[in-house]
Amino acid sequence: MSEWTLADAPDLSGKTVVVTGANSGIGYEATGMFAVKGATVVMACRSTDRGDRAANEIRAEITDPDLDVRECDLADLASVESFADSVREDYDELHVLCNNAGVMAIPRSETADGFETQFGVNHLGHFVLTGHLLDRIVETPGETRVVTQSSGVHERGEIDFADLDHEDAYGKWEAYAQSKLANLLFAYELQRRLDAADIEDTLSAACHPGYADTELQGRGPEQEGSTIKRYAMTALNAVFAQSAEKGALPLIYAATAPEVDGGDYVGPGGLFGMRGYPEKQRSSDASYDRADAERLWTVSTERTGVTYQFQGPWSASISR
Repeated sequence: MSEWTLADAPDLSGKTVVVTGANSGIGYEATGMFAVKGATVVMACRSTDRGDRAANEIRAEITDPDLDVRECDLADLASVESFADSVREDYDELHVLCNNAGVMAIPRSETADGFETQFGVNHLGHFVLTGHLLDRIVETPGETRVVTQSSGVHERGEIDFADLDHEDAYGKWEAYAQSKLANLLFAYELQRRLDAADIEDTLSAACHPGYADTELQGRGPEQEGSTIKRYAMTALNAVFAQSAEKGALPLIYAATAPEVDGGDYVGPGGLFGMRGYPEKQRSSDASYDRADAERLWTVSTERTGVTYQFQGPWSASISR
């Protein structure tokens, strides 16, 4: 395909988009891109102070963007539910949900609900958020989308159902890879369940940014207190990474391009999938394992208390 850029994205005037992790990195760049195209962007941020600063930076570069900063801490399911309730109260229509936020390769810790943080934030927090917003997305007229951000590191991932929280043995990269594989299993299973319920106007797709220069890479070394690792990561980014702006293009493509279908996976088409313009790709064989996807869905429901019920043409019961 030709080199797809923001100029190729359709006009989004009148559309509402939710972006998690909107105050930095890929989320920040995507927020600005959606705003340029005319969308109202609900910026879901763990810190509203950082969210407000990010919004002000975007306002300094873009004429009159429609930005709405709201608190959403994916490491605290009560915060996720509160955010979703506020969005449902204030917005009658929701066209795109971008499950973008994440943490990467950090020392072991736990969320407010007792989950290993990478699995809890990257997967379970978004599972809950999507569950609480999905009926509003489905009921919105026209085509709507849920886009979940994964990573090329998912190819190293295995879902350890016997130790999802890595209590017996913790490797920061193994835990990250598991969470990113979980993102894909969730995205594809959501599409299968939408299909089974004959919901044709809502699709679930996934993407990855390649190797993009963001703050994400430095957070693990910072939490470890390792200045050497921090400098090493900065040097690697400078040599090998593409810009965060270019890394955001697969997310924008998956969220807006007319040719995207449910179950698609989008990433950079250049060197080893690490850089370049967005294209449709195939994820790992493990990500298409339906038995694992169904089991992960069941476990996620049990652990969070959030139940999706698909009944044609559409109804949902979500309780926690």
